[in-house]
Amino acid sequence: MNKVSHWIASMRLRTLPLSISGIILASCLAEYNGCFDWKIGLLAILTTLSFQILSNLANDYGDGIKGTDNNDRIGPERAIQSGKISPEEMFNAIKINVLISIGLAFLLIFTAFGVKHFLLTLLFFVLGIASVVGAIKYTVGSNAYGYRGLGDLFVFVFFGLVSVIGCYVLYAKTIDHVVFLPACTIGLLSVGVLNLNNMRDIISDKKSNKITLAVKLGNENAKKYHYPLIGLAIVLSALFGILYYTSPYNLIFVVTYIPLFIHIKKVSKNENPKLLDPELKKLALTTVLLAILMGVGHLL
Repeated sequence: MNKVSHWIASMRLRTLPLSISGIILASCLAEYNGCFDWKIGLLAILTTLSFQILSNLANDYGDGIKGTDNNDRIGPERAIQSGKISPEEMFNAIKINVLISIGLAFLLIFTAFGVKHFLLTLLFFVLGIASVVGAIKYTVGSNAYGYRGLGDLFVFVFFGLVSVIGCYVLYAKTIDHVVFLPACTIGLLSVGVLNLNNMRDIISDKKSNKITLAVKLGNENAKKYHYPLIGLAIVLSALFGILYYTSPYNLIFVVTYIPLFIHIKKVSKNENPKLLDPELKKLALTTVLLAILMGVGHLL
């Protein structure tokens, strides 16, 4: 059982709700437009969770074998770093998860499009492969993009645009203008979560030559970069609420602005990287809550 607990920890369960926030929001938008399908929704959630777990395992493996996860790191101890799971065991788990992710993605695409939408099927198959490659190449390999300051772009595209817009297309077989502002909102907040993570680890990452965007910018400029990520997400979500307003219930998501403003204030005053870890959790959960309230509010 002890080994099982280490594997569960290596999957980083606390990251999973954020990964499906875009799916939840897209599902609500699809329901409003009369094209929601619970089979597609369930498979989209399972596929997204498998991609996120794959990313987490690959992150543990890549940072572990490169020595980035070491005693200088502030965040939670990782599996390979602790020695509880060997690099070989982690690599084998990654291979198994790749097969699971591809299998779920194939089932999702076939359920959504069948044989009637060849171009969409081809497009989403390419997106599925790109998601698998992107999840692995974040920290694995000599040319890992997470070590070159490109992680933020990946998160915005896949957690925001692909998650919300892509999921909506699975339901509707077409793109609707209603999805763009929500997609950018979730993407920006997800990048904010990554930036907090990188700000927390800025010292250890710099020592290990993991050149994240936060390392490139430096602590103070990383803070200045963080403010517009959260601020623009607030503006875009508010614009969505105004443009698609039909009742006061549509705006229930604005309650999440309170923790977001408090978060910005705490980050601006922070001088201790250790104290960014609880803010990371708060921002992730606030993003999930905003996605749920934005979606449910649109239905009311």
